[in-house]
Amino acid sequence: MGKKPETENMAVFCDFENVALGVRDARNAQFDILKVLEKLLLKGSIVVKKAYCDWERYKDFKAAMHEAAFELIEIPHVRQSGKNSADIRMVVDALDLCYTKLHVDTFVIVSGDSDFSPLVSKLRENNKIVIGVGVKNSSSDLLIANCDEFIYYDDLVRVKKTRKKTPRKAPRPGGRTAKPVAKEDKEKEVRTQKALDLVMETLEALAEERGSEEKIWGSMVKQTLKRRRPGFNESYYGFRSFNRLLEEAASRGLMDLDSDEKSGGYIILSGILHEQAEELQKHYSQWFEMAPIVHKQDWVRLEGVKK
Repeated sequence: MGKKPETENMAVFCDFENVALGVRDARNAQFDILKVLEKLLLKGSIVVKKAYCDWERYKDFKAAMHEAAFELIEIPHVRQSGKNSADIRMVVDALDLCYTKLHVDTFVIVSGDSDFSPLVSKLRENNKIVIGVGVKNSSSDLLIANCDEFIYYDDLVRVKKTRKKTPRKAPRPGGRTAKPVAKEDKEKEVRTQKALDLVMETLEALAEERGSEEKIWGSMVKQTLKRRRPGFNESYYGFRSFNRLLEEAASRGLMDLDSDEKSGGYIILSGILHEQAEELQKHYSQWFEMAPIVHKQDWVRLEGVKK
C-alpha cells in the first residue's frame, strides 16, 4: 500500500445549509465549525475558507463563521423550487481555484450532498486530494466513496473520555522538605500546566490522526499546535524552547523522548502506547508467579508494543 500523500495547503468550501440541517436532524448540538477546523489543522494549513448560504436565514451563525475567518458568500434562497444556487456557485469557485492556484493541494468539501460527486471526481482528476466532511445520516454514499477521506461530524463532537490532568512533580525521596509555595510559583505552575495540557492534547490528536506506526517528532507537534493556536509561544509559559517544554512533560511521565541526532530534536513516544504497555505488564506479571523458573531478565520490554 502506498504512502499516504501529505497535505500542505487546504481550501475549505462549506455548503453551510446542508451541514447545519444535517446536524439539526441528527439532534446534535448546534453546528460548531471550530470542531471541523481543529481536525483539519492536524493535516496542514488552511489557506482558503468559504461558506455558502442564504445568511439572512442563518443569522445566528454569522458571528461564529466570521470569527473562524470564513468568507461568507451570500446565496439568496429560491422559494419557487425550494432549492438555492449554492451548489453551482461552490463548484465554479472550487474549479477556478483548482486551475489558478496550483499551491493548493487539498480541497475540503463540507457537505453530504451527492450533487458534489462530479466536482470531487474532477478535482481528483487534477491530482488534488479531496476530503469530505458531513453528518453520518445525511451524507450520500456516492460522495463518501468518491472522496480520498471522509470525516464524520458526529465523530468530532462525540464526547471522549476526559484525559487525566498532567500531574505535578512528586518530590524526590530523601529531598528537602518543600517550602510553602509562593504566589509567583503558583502562577508559574498554572502556566506550565496549561502548556503541558496543550502539548498533550495536540500529541494525542496527532497520534489518533496519523496512526500508531507513524513517528511523531517534537517539531511536528509544535507546527500543529501553532496551526491550531497561532498565538502559542512557549516562552510565555516559561520555557526557553519547545524542547524544554517536551523535557518537562517527559520528566512528569507524560511521554518518552528519543533523541534524533539528525535533526537535533526529539522523537516522541506517545504516552498512549506507554499506558497500553503498562497494562500488558500488569496482566502478564501474574505469569511470573505461576512459572518462577522463567527469569525476569528474559522479559521482553513491552514499552514499544503496539496493538
